[in-house]
Amino acid sequence: MTEAVLVFIDDQAVSVPPGTTALAAVASLDPARAERIQRGAAYLTDGRGIRLDGDAAVFQGAIIRVVISARAPRGEADAHA
Repeated sequence: MTEAVLVFIDDQAVSVPPGTTALAAVASLDPARAERIQRGAAYLTDGRGIRLDGDAAVFQGAIIRVVISARAPRGEADAHA
């Protein structure tokens, strides 16, 4: 059995299986935040503030931040006009 990987998403710790992607780690904690990322209404950064691809594999002790965009994703602004 492989040990879980402990990662930190914003201010919360979550244990995920090795090889889990950053987006999947977020989804395991908060599916609504993961959905916002998929829609383009939010994005991920690492602990230093460097943008992170959702497909990046997490590692023990990784820090992932979810940044909510104040701008509407492309296409959403047009839909409300």
